[in-house]
Amino acid sequence: MRNAFVRRTVLSASAVSLALLVTACGGSSDTADGKSDSEPGATTPVIAAAKGKTDAELGPLLVAQADLPDHVLKPATAEEVKAGAEVASDKPACLPLVKAQSMAPVGTAAGTARIKGVAKPKGASPDASEAEKAKAGLEALGSTVTAVALSSYDGKGAEEAFAALKSAGTDCAGGFGVQMGGEPGKISKVTPAAPVTAGDEALAYSIELDDAGDKATTELVVVRKGNSLVTFSAISLAGTAEQPKAVVAAQLKKLG
Repeated sequence: MRNAFVRRTVLSASAVSLALLVTACGGSSDTADGKSDSEPGATTPVIAAAKGKTDAELGPLLVAQADLPDHVLKPATAEEVKAGAEVASDKPACLPLVKAQSMAPVGTAAGTARIKGVAKPKGASPDASEAEKAKAGLEALGSTVTAVALSSYDGKGAEEAFAALKSAGTDCAGGFGVQMGGEPGKISKVTPAAPVTAGDEALAYSIELDDAGDKATTELVVVRKGNSLVTFSAISLAGTAEQPKAVVAAQLKKLG
């Protein structure tokens, strides 16, 4: 029987699968006094620090159903947002990884928008046997569920959040304790996953949950573009998720 933490995590993914599938800037180079920046005596322009976007402003930039017609997408629930805000780790350096897996912003974000998606199953043919239809249904529940969190930051906040996640991948490779959804658990290891080339910088990890021999693996992809940071956390009822390449590509295309 699965350990409570792993069981809760994986069954949560299957519940999401079921719920989702049921509902099926630039400016002039001249200064104010007319002098070019290259002219002697020209005033050096002041570059304003990046200003983060609010939750409401991020909403239209989040991947939507029209962007992924072969997936079913649904916004995160209030309960999921609350649970993400309450995650914890016995190693502070590893907390960014736990937050990224929980649709919670890493560091102090100006705003965050969240959504979940699962690929539409192929399904059984109309003339399939009951056994074949049942098998197709089980395979659908085992589809990879991807949780997406798009956060925006003031100044260099996104770069700092990315750096924290990058450091955590090294510092926490040997595992750490976590608490998610009120359940204590353990991450046994964090390993580099298939490289992702996107945005200004990106990273990818495979994160293994292992309590008393019960295992499940999540695939985490993090992409920074300007002062925005996107985390993609994928998990499956089958225990081993696939890297959510289609979701990553659609979200990055939406950001422009």
